[in-house]
Amino acid sequence: MNTIKRTPMGGIILLLAAITATTPLAMDMYLPAMLNIATDLNTSIIEVQNTLSCYLAGFALAMLVFGPIADVFSRRKLAIIGLALFSVCSLALALTSSIEMFYFLRIGQAVGGGAAAVVTPGIVRHLYQKDTAKGLSYITMVMMIAPVLAPGIGALIIDVAHWRIIFIVLFVYSISILIAAYFFLPEIEIEIEKVESENSWFSTCKANYCRVLKEHKVRPNIIISMCSSMAFFGFITASSFVYMDVYNTTSSTFSLLMAINVLGLIAANFLNSRLVTRVGSAGMLSYATAVALFFSSMLLIVYYLSLELFFVVVCITPLMAALILISVNSEAIILMQFPKQTGTATAVVGSLKFSSAAFAGPLLGLLFDGSALPVAILMFVAVFIIWLCQRFLIMESTHTNIKVA
Repeated sequence: MNTIKRTPMGGIILLLAAITATTPLAMDMYLPAMLNIATDLNTSIIEVQNTLSCYLAGFALAMLVFGPIADVFSRRKLAIIGLALFSVCSLALALTSSIEMFYFLRIGQAVGGGAAAVVTPGIVRHLYQKDTAKGLSYITMVMMIAPVLAPGIGALIIDVAHWRIIFIVLFVYSISILIAAYFFLPEIEIEIEKVESENSWFSTCKANYCRVLKEHKVRPNIIISMCSSMAFFGFITASSFVYMDVYNTTSSTFSLLMAINVLGLIAANFLNSRLVTRVGSAGMLSYATAVALFFSSMLLIVYYLSLELFFVVVCITPLMAALILISVNSEAIILMQFPKQTGTATAVVGSLKFSSAAFAGPLLGLLFDGSALPVAILMFVAVFIIWLCQRFLIMESTHTNIKVA
């Protein structure tokens, strides 16, 4: 039964944001505890850092598998199943004693988080229609409270208790959201596009993937989404090294700096929710790309000249805000092209985004030279590719308008 009429819109947005927030919580809360985890599990800090890339890879795989399922199966049930798996793996992570099992459970946690999160864009697309970017901005804005609090919570926990308590907290959080989803998450009626050959689940999923992947008009926006994710998570992956090793900050200062970044993300999404209905997603994407290109260039100079931390913060805060706007608006443009395949489109975009994000960690490891410069190079190159895709879209649009005229 569709419960959407009985659940206030604001309540649905909060619940969807809370579901989506499981991933930033799972990624950010344990960042200050990485050294403690490495010591306790008798492994290196590099191995523990790689569990972040492991989570991103598992999340990408989950979206690829569960995206098309969300187009033919109950989105509400899929979210509940995903949250249940996330909860079980979070509890098991608090009990693990080896890095190998830690890797395995992080993948399981990511799969559960991906299964729950993949339903969100489809529900937002159904609720907001042509204003999908506005709905996604609301979700992102509320969700960003999680990474504001997560590093601070993690730092506080390791100051007063064992790092395993971090995963106990994740377990309690996910169980609470699971209960809320069971009672309040609406069941959205799914429009399934008929498949000519046979109307089986597999053929429907296959047809949906073909429909999304063959649409050449969205490919530049998919590349834009991938590059924004690589730049964004490239910095997240290296943030503890940049702030705590290169600039010798304390864990509490690190948490404060991360909070400043995320407050910038919240402000950017608030601005997007107000302007996107007037400017359009394409317009917001263009403005955000210009901001990202400028500040990624400045960050490259700051790291090359080894300037003090103040200049890093001045560059990284608007750069991260611009990257999240690029991600939100490019995804909205893609989703608008596929009203009946939102789950599949989310799977394609999400899997490629998080695969790119997962690749950022090993790439930074390959470029590692003991400084923060490789992080700036990675972010600048990714943003420059975004700018090239933007120029291509503008040229293609101009060419199309000339032909029509």
